[in-house]
Amino acid sequence: MNLIIWLIVGGLIGWLASVLMKTNGQQGLFLNVVVGIVGAMLGGWFLSPLVGVGTINQNNFSLPAMLVSFIGAAVLLAIVNVFRRGSVR
Repeated sequence: MNLIIWLIVGGLIGWLASVLMKTNGQQGLFLNVVVGIVGAMLGGWFLSPLVGVGTINQNNFSLPAMLVSFIGAAVLLAIVNVFRRGSVR
């Protein structure tokens, strides 16, 4: 059951990050889930030690954990945009 919640929350976070970064039209459901989960990993590595909050990858589904995961997903999309277009957009 935790896996299903993890996929749903990861997809939602990836979708929100893609809306923020204006890449929503280029991504489908699968890529939104991947962006949400990989973004949560990035947030876990770089942001979690700074703020002391886990991420959705650590089975922490609190609001601060989702915010850290969302910021990680937005940073991931910004990095992808720099390599694709040469700018963050």
